[in-house]
Amino acid sequence: MSFWEYLNTRHQQLLTDAFQHVSAVFQCMVIATVLGVVIGVVSYRSGWGGSLAITSTATILTIPSLAAIGLLIPLVGLGVAPTVITLTLYGLLPIVRNSIVGLRGVDPSLVDAATGIGMSRTARLCRVELPLAWPPILTGIRVSTQMLMGIAAIAAYASGPGLGNEIFRGIASLGSANAINQVLAGTLGIVVLALLFDAAYVLLGRLTIPRGIRA
Repeated sequence: MSFWEYLNTRHQQLLTDAFQHVSAVFQCMVIATVLGVVIGVVSYRSGWGGSLAITSTATILTIPSLAAIGLLIPLVGLGVAPTVITLTLYGLLPIVRNSIVGLRGVDPSLVDAATGIGMSRTARLCRVELPLAWPPILTGIRVSTQMLMGIAAIAAYASGPGLGNEIFRGIASLGSANAINQVLAGTLGIVVLALLFDAAYVLLGRLTIPRGIRA
């Protein structure tokens, strides 16, 4: 069976796996973005605090993703739980780092001007600092998403959702008629989804970042 014939006969299952893959990555990215920005906001004013936040989240990436999922299985079981925890933790570093860099890069004179017109610290953060720091934060989100698209495939090891199941089935049946087709379908599906995600972030950047800041 050719690759195209395989896609034609398995398209329904592939679409289901692709949807689950996208859903898992998107939900974990939302959680990682909220946590990462909060950590950045809390730590960016302190030199040691920012270093601690970046070092801590960087340390997570030194743990092989397969090992991380395997260590979580005895604690939370198989399925969605280890997938969500692993992807969320692995997505933190670029967001935390870019949040800190972006917030520290805001022009102090703009913050002083906001203070001068009577803005509270919360108002300055929400209306001045975070909007100006948004471009690097968005870049961190894009990097995290690309990382998680690949790491999410490993979640199939713990019976997690997504296209990784197609890849693992192909690897487990190497030598059979459709083994290569399964691995290729899962891999190409992840690549296509990653490109679509990135295109969506480019569009989001054009909609949310003023042209003057982009320039």
